[in-house]
Amino acid sequence: MMETYRWAVLGCGAIAHEFAQAMEKEGKAIYGVANRTYEKAAEFAKKYQIANVYQDARELLNDENVDIVYIATPHNTHIQYLIEAIRQKKHALCEKSITLNSKELLQAKRLAEENHVILAEAMTIYHMPLYQKLREMARGGEFGKLKMIQMNFGSYKEYDMENRFFNPAYAGGAMLDIGVYALSFIRWFMSETPDRILSQVKAAPSGVDEQAGILFMNAACEMAVAAISLHAKQPKRGMLSFEKGYIEIYDFPRAETAVFTAADGNGSKTISCGSGKDALRYEICDMERSVSSQKNQMHLDLSFDVMSMMTRIRKEWGIRYPEEED
Repeated sequence: MMETYRWAVLGCGAIAHEFAQAMEKEGKAIYGVANRTYEKAAEFAKKYQIANVYQDARELLNDENVDIVYIATPHNTHIQYLIEAIRQKKHALCEKSITLNSKELLQAKRLAEENHVILAEAMTIYHMPLYQKLREMARGGEFGKLKMIQMNFGSYKEYDMENRFFNPAYAGGAMLDIGVYALSFIRWFMSETPDRILSQVKAAPSGVDEQAGILFMNAACEMAVAAISLHAKQPKRGMLSFEKGYIEIYDFPRAETAVFTAADGNGSKTISCGSGKDALRYEICDMERSVSSQKNQMHLDLSFDVMSMMTRIRKEWGIRYPEEED
């Protein structure tokens, strides 16, 4: 029987509410909550029957009774909370993008190893049962060799340069907000990390990346193309092209269904597994299994590969955030 862990939530935005609801479905209680404003944390605690409301993040992170911290604050605040949580010997599950860049993630990763705690990114793609199944089938040779991946993810956000999507002060931009999903999908299925990357970007008036097209290739000659945008709607679509056919997946961040179409014209078949509504429940259970076994099974290595690619691409674009040093 798995041990019961005391989770604390840092941040009370929309994704934190989804997390709290997932915990309720799992029959688990949240131990504590903190937010930038105490009032919002108190409201959150009342809604989800959380016993401990902290005055601020520091008080939460200093509570020796907290086992795991779920961090759901803006991207640019992640590293400071991760460092403090890890120093306090707490396991940390952090919303994507886990850090601003690969330098920050490497710092957090090394610190987690030194303190023997689990550090993980809350990336749904790594935990959805469908992706576990498809990866197993692909590695078993059922589809033949992987040749090409095509990814689309486009949202239409109002052109407000002060909101979190376009504001550099909140680490805005398409790459960290939605590109991380597309690149995580690509890395999940590629046999090796892409080492050749070409891209084009359109910047928003605020200077962050609004829209981009990115081409990837690795040493195995597996290729991928990603089209991302914060001001042009696209389907959340992933396509995997193999020797024996191709797989199409819609609503890919929390997918539960994929369709394989055979290259020889012998029809198609639907592959279904898991539920998109339970995406955060899968993350929670995998995190607790990792903590219980003291073995990180949360694919932090893939998160690091993705963060390294995103950092490289943004550097080539010349797009930096105020917190980033030379």
